[in-house]
Amino acid sequence: MEMAALSSEGIAGSRCGSSRESPYTFVSSSVSGTSLHSFKTRVYSPSRAAPHKNKGWIRCQSSAAVQSPTVGVQSQGNSSLKGFLHINDFDKDTILHILQRAAEVKSLIKSGDRSFQPFRGKSMAMIFAKPSMRTRVSFETGFFLLGGHAIYLGPDDIQMGKREETRDVARVLSSYNDLIMARVFSHQDILDLAKYGSVPVINGLSDYNHPCQIMADALTIIEHLGGLEGVKVVYVGDGNNIVHSWLLLAAVVPFHFVCACPKGFEPDRATVEKARNAGISKIEITNDPAEAVRGANIVYTDVWASMGQKDQASYRIERFKGFQVNESLMALASPKALFMHCLPAERGIEVTDGVIEAPNSVVFPQAENRMHAQNAIMLHALGL
Repeated sequence: MEMAALSSEGIAGSRCGSSRESPYTFVSSSVSGTSLHSFKTRVYSPSRAAPHKNKGWIRCQSSAAVQSPTVGVQSQGNSSLKGFLHINDFDKDTILHILQRAAEVKSLIKSGDRSFQPFRGKSMAMIFAKPSMRTRVSFETGFFLLGGHAIYLGPDDIQMGKREETRDVARVLSSYNDLIMARVFSHQDILDLAKYGSVPVINGLSDYNHPCQIMADALTIIEHLGGLEGVKVVYVGDGNNIVHSWLLLAAVVPFHFVCACPKGFEPDRATVEKARNAGISKIEITNDPAEAVRGANIVYTDVWASMGQKDQASYRIERFKGFQVNESLMALASPKALFMHCLPAERGIEVTDGVIEAPNSVVFPQAENRMHAQNAIMLHALGL
């Protein structure tokens, strides 16, 4: 089957360090008969950027409880890695290829064509230590639309690590299924599933990172801005697993990433340094949200108290005063800045209702792209 073709150079723009714009063109699909628009991307060169001298910019002093994993993590650039655990396990070309495939398959699905069934006869076990609407529905629906069968295993179905050891769960589920997706608390569970399982493992979320979400975010930015390179992405809020995944993407694809968070809530120091040491993107950690969002192309936030932290909600609301993404903060960003949120949102807490419902909010296209990005990730993991 011939599908819509995209240039990886088109998605990413030209190589880091070049000032030349390169085209980003979606070519018509002979299957769907539809085509997407053409646009251009910009390139950010960290070697040419002057150091930021404004007051308030700091080096990361991480106090995050979640540390950068050191056990079982593959080295960057290993595109043959089984499954999808961390974005920086793969090189730039592989990440861009996955995003290209996501756009192609999305075009097919949106056209109503259902003849592309690469997962026919395949099954996926979905482990949910943490419940989720978007993760379950996007994975289950996406796998079904491409011909597969997904099996939901909720928190009480396995009790991984309590009723049965993770390494045993990995071996048993691998004998029944072609793929395992897991949404867990401990990142070590993800690493152990991948270590002991004999089928690809997809990280649906852990307390350390959330790679599928950031791949969906990257796809959304590409669709709306024409590319990712050179874009200034500003995250305002807790230095959590979303921030860690943005940092790991910045270690592979060049763009400008800023995290504005209260003191004591910075992202994991080792992950920040890993992104900086890659020498690919400009990385800034600050405690000043107003300064951070100036000139931003993307303003991004998440809940201040994630699942498992709800007992800290009142304390965090007090500590995060001044970090709400509201109309005043958005006014400091680029005039055409987009607002993003990984959802679920606590309206009136980390973001106002006006911002999330504004015309420049892409929160719901972003949520839809979870399915399309994950479809491409699963295709890659299965070698299809």
